[in-house]
This record gives sequence, structure tokens and C-alpha cells, in this order.
Amino acid sequence: MQKVTKTDAQWREQLTPEQYYVARQKGTERAFTGEYWNTSTPGIYRCVGCGTPLFASDTKFDAGCGWPSYFDPIDPARVREETDTSHGMVRTEVLCNICDSHLGHVFPDGPPPTGLRYCINSLSMTFEPDPA
Repeated sequence: MQKVTKTDAQWREQLTPEQYYVARQKGTERAFTGEYWNTSTPGIYRCVGCGTPLFASDTKFDAGCGWPSYFDPIDPARVREETDTSHGMVRTEVLCNICDSHLGHVFPDGPPPTGLRYCINSLSMTFEPDPA
């Protein structure tokens, strides 16, 4: 997979101010406000920065946290994890491995089969419904 790199000006031109804040500045949307937190339509969630398919709807579950949650990415090579020590906490940040966009965080409290909860900002993704 080829890395996608853009200048700050190119990111600002491509993304809305809200998307830029989350994806490029590691922001977080408020719980229960994102476009996809309660979506159950079958389809694929893609990176807002580069369009890489990241999560499938059949791995999405209601974690009750107010953000879209998935127990597994489509391809683990498409996401990268880094230690995040911001806000006085130690968490595992999830980024798109193709364009380095901030997606959210992963926690070890998800359902089987992985036991993981990828807690992802709606603003970090676009949604492509399955063709009817």
C-alpha cells in the first residue's frame, strides 16, 4: 500500500474544518453526535483522508459509548496503533496507516472474537453502503 502525503493546505482544502480537527489534529467529536454512531446499514467505512476501506458494517456493534465501534478492521495493515498519553490518560490511538489520519482509539473491552473495541470518530470516515 502506497502512503498518501499532502501538505497542510491540501488537507485543509479537502476536509471540512470539523474533519480536519479530528483527522489531522487528533480531535474527538462529542459522544452521540457523529453521523455513524448508530448506523446499522450494511456497507464499508472508509478513511476520510484517503478513502482506504477500514471497517465493515458486519464488525460494527453497539458499545453504548456514543461512537461507532468495531471489533476488527478489514485489514490490520491498514491501521496503525500508537501510544497516546494526552489528557492525563494512557490509551492506544488508532490511525490510518495510509495517510496518518487520526481515527480514534482501541480498547480491550470489545466482544468476541477479538475482544477489541475500535472506538472511531464518524468525522474520520465516510460510508459506502452495500449496493442494493
